[in-house]
Amino acid sequence: MSFPDAAPNADLVHDRWRAREAPYGDVIMFADGSLSVMSLTRFSPAGRLHDMRAEDWQWWEVLRATAWTPSEWMDVDTTFASCVYGGSRALAGESSDHGSIGWVALTLDDDHHTLEWIAVSCASNPFTEVTLDATTVTATSTLGRIWTFPRSTPQQVKISEDPAYTWS
Repeated sequence: MSFPDAAPNADLVHDRWRAREAPYGDVIMFADGSLSVMSLTRFSPAGRLHDMRAEDWQWWEVLRATAWTPSEWMDVDTTFASCVYGGSRALAGESSDHGSIGWVALTLDDDHHTLEWIAVSCASNPFTEVTLDATTVTATSTLGRIWTFPRSTPQQVKISEDPAYTWS
């Protein structure tokens, strides 16, 4: 990403969303054209570095940009899950053109699925389940991680382990 003096036009953001594209990277792109750059961090207790069940994950906001230019757009055209609640729709899936990258979006439940925000994590597995309620969007990755996004502040996402997921 580069950070120029002018914010991307919100129309450009919506045009890219209608084309099912999002910026490549660990980001949350908002409908108003602003962007949160995120960093996925893994913590493992001492002595348990190879035990996936002991891992704790956090997706931290590194910076918020109101002016930015994506270096690359990626397709977010594979949707695995959708959930509707109170005039909104949550969508989750993968971008397979850059590997297997997970994404989650919150939209209006209208004919165009007008974007509110989309979160893309290059380090996450695809998301295959999504639920939506009055306060949160919750998505589960194929690795069994549960990502809980507050609807109005998705950059404050919490990541936990799926208690039903069995590790092999």
